[in-house]
Amino acid sequence: MRKATTMTPGTAVTPGDDSAPSGTGSAPGDRDAVIPGTGPADAPRPGERATVRLRPDGPEEPPRYAPEWLQLREAADAAARATELLDPLRSRLADVPRTHGGLVVHDLGCGTGSMGRWLAPRLDGAQHWILHDRDPYLLHFAAVDAARAAADGSRITVETRRGDVALITPDALAGASLVTASALLDVLTREEADALAAACAGAGCPALLTLSVVGRVELTPADPLDAEITEAFNAHQRRAELLGPEAVTAACEAFAAHSATVSVRPSPWRLGPDQRGLTAQWLRGWVGAAVEQRPELKPHADHYLARRLEACAAGELRVVVHHSDLLALPGGTGGDA
Repeated sequence: MRKATTMTPGTAVTPGDDSAPSGTGSAPGDRDAVIPGTGPADAPRPGERATVRLRPDGPEEPPRYAPEWLQLREAADAAARATELLDPLRSRLADVPRTHGGLVVHDLGCGTGSMGRWLAPRLDGAQHWILHDRDPYLLHFAAVDAARAAADGSRITVETRRGDVALITPDALAGASLVTASALLDVLTREEADALAAACAGAGCPALLTLSVVGRVELTPADPLDAEITEAFNAHQRRAELLGPEAVTAACEAFAAHSATVSVRPSPWRLGPDQRGLTAQWLRGWVGAAVEQRPELKPHADHYLARRLEACAAGELRVVVHHSDLLALPGGTGGDA
């Protein structure tokens, strides 16, 4: 994998720039390794980079998200997002003044840009996407592989800003038409969720925040350890005062406190035989986080994981990982909880 170019705040990148890597690299060599971002990971291997850390005083070993993991989950994310939230969003955006020749969309914690690739082609009109992330490596992929045209063929431009999305302010969102994020709320604290809602309210813009975990998982066939692993994983999600499974409820309260009207819809991953690679990686990360939270589970969890991986490889395992999508419209402009 070639080294990505480091970009400074405000760097503009033209999608399709041939000077940049065109893919997300090869998967880790160890087939049994957990791809960074799926769950707890050991010290970085040669060539690995630490990535998103949402706060300067966070845990000593912050979450790390590899392009391989984000690429692996992109199709499942796209299939899961609640498309029924798009009509009220489009109605709201139809009344938004256009600057920079179009909508200005801030994508917080953008990773490799999957949210933009999903949403931008579903909106009409010219768009200027501002991609926020702490990792210049991921920002580079996001900019290079950004959507090129809106639903009506209008032009899309992209800008990157490297920074801490947990410290976003109304000033940073000045002129924003929309704020988006994917799989972000559950790794914020309540204070940070409140700050995000305040920043969106200050900018007077709607927010579409997708794929927040809600703490429920269904595996078929069932196993006696399912509930215990789920409980331990949820506890791990709440470490260091992170919202974890309570993220959507907390965000609803935060946006409502700023007079926004919030709509929430389910957005579950539905994983079956056609998603074996993603399911196997998710299983390793899910069980690994549970064991990190409760080390006494390890002997039973090791056997549990082996059984689940065997069933996955045989095409006999189905998993539903429940998430929720949230749309917050400023000023009580419609919607429902």
